[in-house]
Amino acid sequence: MVDLNIPNLNIKSDKYIFKKKLNLRRKSKNRLFTESFFLFIFGVLLVYINYLIPNKKLLVNNLPTTINKSFLLFIDLFSYLYEIFLVIFILASSFIALILMVGAFYRLFRVFKRKSKQISYK
Repeated sequence: MVDLNIPNLNIKSDKYIFKKKLNLRRKSKNRLFTESFFLFIFGVLLVYINYLIPNKKLLVNNLPTTINKSFLLFIDLFSYLYEIFLVIFILASSFIALILMVGAFYRLFRVFKRKSKQISYK
């Protein structure tokens, strides 16, 4: 009778499992002020970093050509990757075939070397 599990019907459903853990309070004015101050400082820092970049207009004008060249290099990369993976496959399969052949010759050597009058203890 100890192993009998009686279901508890007072358990709330699982969809409300995290409802009590939500922070529903409003932020204080002091915290909102500090957060807006940090956001403003971060924005000014980004504008300053943008200001330090030289030749922005030239970079923006050359963007389509740069994208086109990058796309062509990407296509070339895939064609070269095919060849590289093919060579890696050839080398790996040759190495595995060599290991298999050495194993086969070793087993044949052990079979021919085995003494005919071995006593087996079973």
